[in-house]
Amino acid sequence: MDLEERIARRRSARRGRAVVVDHDQLSPVVHRPDPIGRGPVLEQLLDALEAVFDGELPPPVAVVGPSGSGTTAIVTALFGALNERLGEPTRAIGTTTRAASSKPVTWFIHVDGRRVESDFAFYRTVLSVVSNNHVPESGVGTADLRDRLAERLSRPDRKAIVAIDHHDEPQTLSYGRVRELLEPLADSVSTVAVGQEPPDEWTDDQPIVTVPAYRQHELVDVLTDRVSTGLAAGSLDHQTIRDVAMWADGNAHDALAVLFSAASLATEEGSDRIEPEHLETARVDVPNESVHLDRVLTLSETRQQVLADLVTVDSEEQPIRAVATEIAERSELTRGTVKRFLYELADQGIIERVPLEATGSGRRPSAVVPRFPTIAFEELTE
Repeated sequence: MDLEERIARRRSARRGRAVVVDHDQLSPVVHRPDPIGRGPVLEQLLDALEAVFDGELPPPVAVVGPSGSGTTAIVTALFGALNERLGEPTRAIGTTTRAASSKPVTWFIHVDGRRVESDFAFYRTVLSVVSNNHVPESGVGTADLRDRLAERLSRPDRKAIVAIDHHDEPQTLSYGRVRELLEPLADSVSTVAVGQEPPDEWTDDQPIVTVPAYRQHELVDVLTDRVSTGLAAGSLDHQTIRDVAMWADGNAHDALAVLFSAASLATEEGSDRIEPEHLETARVDVPNESVHLDRVLTLSETRQQVLADLVTVDSEEQPIRAVATEIAERSELTRGTVKRFLYELADQGIIERVPLEATGSGRRPSAVVPRFPTIAFEELTE
């Protein structure tokens, strides 16, 4: 963001005395294109991918780090920059034979396992990056997309590096399955596994780039940068930013969720600054080991609506069947469907089952509570 744009945002905010200048700058689900404080990790990943600068394929590499450490931001930022350099001839390939033969091309594709759940969607995601033509969303088969991709990579000077992100989360495309899908293209494609842990099939001699949790001063820098562009001047002091960073213990997602939620509460009250009570409410709303909000936002619209209703009911003291009944009365879903969704979401770790006191000799009932920041979730889904 250039200086003129920063000034324009501030002027606009001060006219209306708004706390929030730009929600996206504070959002825990938005990644900045320039990761702060991650230079050494970027260098390690570049070392692992070094072969691409000689037109060769690097071996598969795993990028691992705890929740909120910025693994996705690092990979997407680096892949974007590498595409600008090594993928530049892509446009020329479609128009100029001489340009196509003069330089090798390596494409860097980030595949979000949270959003790509089928073989068809996987091939379409990869093909949409390497193809000059429109890739259909329907009307063709999975085999057709695979064949198109194989044709696109058939020349020896065309290669692709495919990163599969969040491969180790429930309900996502696994790294093993991605390797199977890319097997027919093995001579032209290498992979990067991105997650909290390396794939189960990873061996000791395969490279791993470890992304540590943010150190406190690094997280302070991240938050300060976000606040400087996301909030109006004077809305939050630097010491408060340091306190949030210390509380978050290296987890950028949780820290941003607190600031985003506190800003939402301040805006709702018509305050021109974020007060201590806004921050305290926001901290309490972020569970320990919270689920990343982006994971919640990739759920189906129906399941998100069930969660939105769950947030508004007193779910901590009621058994699941009673909660399901109350949610069903607010929607077009049946109680049985809502109950099934709640159990599924609990199995996925999105919500948590909490035992209630037994009322008889039968099975002990349980309640459900969200494992994600609810204030930020409500703001993002509005």
